[in-house]
Amino acid sequence: MSESDSPVVLIVEDEPDVAETYKLWLQSDYTVRLGKSGDEGLELLDDQVDVVLLDRMMPGLSGDEVLTEIRERELGCRVAMVTAVEPDFDILEMGFDAYLSKPIRSEQLHDTVANLLERSEYDSMLQEYYALVEKKATLEATKSSAELADNEKYGSLTEQIDEMRDGLDDTLGGIEDDDDFIATLRGLDNDDEE
Repeated sequence: MSESDSPVVLIVEDEPDVAETYKLWLQSDYTVRLGKSGDEGLELLDDQVDVVLLDRMMPGLSGDEVLTEIRERELGCRVAMVTAVEPDFDILEMGFDAYLSKPIRSEQLHDTVANLLERSEYDSMLQEYYALVEKKATLEATKSSAELADNEKYGSLTEQIDEMRDGLDDTLGGIEDDDDFIATLRGLDNDDEE
């Protein structure tokens, strides 16, 4: 682990009240760093950071640009976009691990951070698969069936998930669907704890 043996969560949020609220919600379980802009967030980012909660729309360096820089640095942290921006098909090109639409609740934020920390322990293929499933679920929650059916990138995403699922079948013993995949992973985690 990192600073004082608790996971480090970096919040990059330009609205002070929102940033402080997230910090209050998380500080009893995690070491929390606050970046008030994209530039400040990148200054606070190092190999100690386990999870980044990243606002997408900020003045100056946007969340999208910060995310690109995070991935270029190859630090291995998990990133959740926490934003009021309605997700669109452009998210398929982004390297985030979770997408939360504001406003969010304390429990939702805690669950997301815990889930991302859990995912950090999976190998890279599982992490990639989980990120793709997250993007698919985000789009399915906000787009109509017709919009999804008409979008080539969404179709490619679905094919990519199916291909990866086939590859993971051998490793995890048969995955029927994405819900089954998540349940299988949680089962593996529980087995490790016993």
